[in-house]
Amino acid sequence: MATMERGNTQNARARPEPEEAREHDETREHDETREHDDQTPVKERLEASAAAAMLDDPKIRRWAYRIGAAVVAGAAALALTSWRLGLTVAVLVVIGDYVRQSRKSSTVTAWQKSSAAERRTERQLKSLRRNGYLVLHARAVPRDDDGVSDGRIDHLVIGPSGVYAIDSEKWDKRLPVRTMSHLKLFHGPFNKKDRLDEARWEAQMASIILAERVGFDVPVQPSVAIYGPSIPWKVMRVRDVDVYAGNRARSYLRRRPKILTESDVQRIFQAAEDALPPKYPD
Repeated sequence: MATMERGNTQNARARPEPEEAREHDETREHDETREHDDQTPVKERLEASAAAAMLDDPKIRRWAYRIGAAVVAGAAALALTSWRLGLTVAVLVVIGDYVRQSRKSSTVTAWQKSSAAERRTERQLKSLRRNGYLVLHARAVPRDDDGVSDGRIDHLVIGPSGVYAIDSEKWDKRLPVRTMSHLKLFHGPFNKKDRLDEARWEAQMASIILAERVGFDVPVQPSVAIYGPSIPWKVMRVRDVDVYAGNRARSYLRRRPKILTESDVQRIFQAAEDALPPKYPD
């Protein structure tokens, strides 16, 4: 009898009271609901972060802008005329923006921030590829002992008419440019002797390095392309450096006689790419 009472007591303790059971069920349901509620915000946060990451990509933002502008322009044309004209206008908006951005962009990733003068010369040199010219930008050469040169060639051009080291300069357009006996270059009252010496040193270093690589002489002609002031001549050689207006960089190269074969151009270009590293590597 006593055993039965102990057994009943244990069973009674094992079974929760009705009120305790309700509290237990409510707690479990609350936990399950909270777990379910917590999952939804996490998913939304992940989706939001992914969308934000996509919007941080400048290429995606640019294309979103193009598509938006195309839709607006196309809708305006559609409202005024026909759907064909609206579609045509939308396509032209996208193409126009793409061309405009491509002209502003630079292929020189190592420069990070190239100057406006360098970008203008780069755009001119791009069009010379179909004429057999190959170009390397911002290439490093040894500094000179006196510290005049910063050890960088803005544009190294290899093509049928030879090899050229071009430095792009933006000068104050209010000051005139003049020479004296092909030995001195002045920008207003400022003597540009050091600038010419720097360009000549860089070309000499490139010439020596390339000749060692290819096994024959590789003359490198230094030149300075000047943007800003008016240049009263087409091409003037001052202290062995060709000086000309920046917008003449393309014609300066294209109108010279051919002295290198296509295989010579390729061989020199490969040597330059290997021996003259980017000035600002990634």
